[in-house]
Amino acid sequence: MSDKQNVFSGSGSINKLGRILKQVKPTKVFLVTGGDSYAKCGAKTALDRILKNYHQVVFDDFEPNPKLKDIKKGLTAFIQARPDIVIAVGGGSVIDVAKAINTLAVNRGDPEDYIRGGRMIQNPGKPMVVIPTTAGSGSESTHFAVVYIDKNKYSLAHHSILPSFVILDPRLTYDLPSRLTAISGMDALTQGVEAYWSINSTPLAKRYASQAIKLILNNLERVVKQPDPQSRLAMIKGANLAGRAINIANTTACHAVSYPLTAFFNVPHGQGVGLTLSEFIKYNSRINPEDVLDKRGIGYVKKTLLNLYHLLNSENAKQTAMIIDRLMENIGLKARLSKLGVLTEHDIKIIIDDALSSSRMRNNPRLITHESLYQILTRML
Repeated sequence: MSDKQNVFSGSGSINKLGRILKQVKPTKVFLVTGGDSYAKCGAKTALDRILKNYHQVVFDDFEPNPKLKDIKKGLTAFIQARPDIVIAVGGGSVIDVAKAINTLAVNRGDPEDYIRGGRMIQNPGKPMVVIPTTAGSGSESTHFAVVYIDKNKYSLAHHSILPSFVILDPRLTYDLPSRLTAISGMDALTQGVEAYWSINSTPLAKRYASQAIKLILNNLERVVKQPDPQSRLAMIKGANLAGRAINIANTTACHAVSYPLTAFFNVPHGQGVGLTLSEFIKYNSRINPEDVLDKRGIGYVKKTLLNLYHLLNSENAKQTAMIIDRLMENIGLKARLSKLGVLTEHDIKIIIDDALSSSRMRNNPRLITHESLYQILTRML
């Protein structure tokens, strides 16, 4: 998967938007933003100045973890506006909404058919600029957009969905509350780990993932407790690298389990993926010839896992899991399902049935069965 993008990073890099606009020469801008966060993070002040000579249509009428109805509302606004460029400013949900609208608006037919995978995308959308305001999802550097239909998560995927331009300005994350900083940072760290052990990993994906893991591990606790410009910059770069890694390798078991946690129990995505990371580190370490899914073989997987332990400043799976558990505790994220509203056998069944149906589960290096997932989740109650 190509990841050709123009990426601008560093404090004040939001001003590069002016240069991009001169290059694209749009007359109408479709601007997708979050709610109050757009103004609070400083993006509105900066963009009002840069966009003052352009006709703008703003779309911000959608929920976190975007639903099909949100995309349809955006499509109506987009088609009426007929913009020449799309600018997305916000976290993962904002970026996913913008990517989905930009792509579906130029492909005829029912958008649900494309999201469910029944129809193939034929036409690329308009040039797109993504300006993340959290250091987590990495959605600015992926070729897919997450959309929920009836509590089921789908990934609208096509190489043309990858945004043309990315601006990584850490100043837009300076006012991010510590809890959101922790949640988004854990999302990025888990993406890095999952991309590294994914059955779809490549040397390039592993390189991006290893760089992401180092940056995030060295800065996440500091950026939650005592943030400074250096840790904010490291985190937004780490999240972007993790996004590049999953753009190639995709995510695995942690993400598969997180989707029903979010859809059915309203667990924030980053909390949901981080929750099971230590358990899946231990689970994958017990891989055997009968349940290895990576075609490169069990020897390759074991070597990959050993390298991963070293990246996480450890020697083995048990130590690595303890490091992750301690990090989760230190940044204030819950580690028990019962504290997140998952309380009964029925709740566990909902999660298992949904997670095992996810394509992300099949990217895990070790086969996960109904029984093995049941054991993992019941231990976490």
